[in-house]
Amino acid sequence: MKTEFENLQQNDAHSYEVDTNTDKQVLKIYCGEVLIAKKIKQKKSIRYFGVQAYKDYLN
Repeated sequence: MKTEFENLQQNDAHSYEVDTNTDKQVLKIYCGEVLIAKKIKQKKSIRYFGVQAYKDYLN
């Protein structure tokens, strides 16, 4: 999902925001007002999450 997540982030139709805490970073990708994907990076762990139909947003 890493490559798909990067494609969602680089799409001009989507916006994103980054929340950083001491050792935790959360990157959220939005299409309009809808949250479509999220990446959580904590220490050396990276987890990716997407809505069920996130592939519809790849184009």
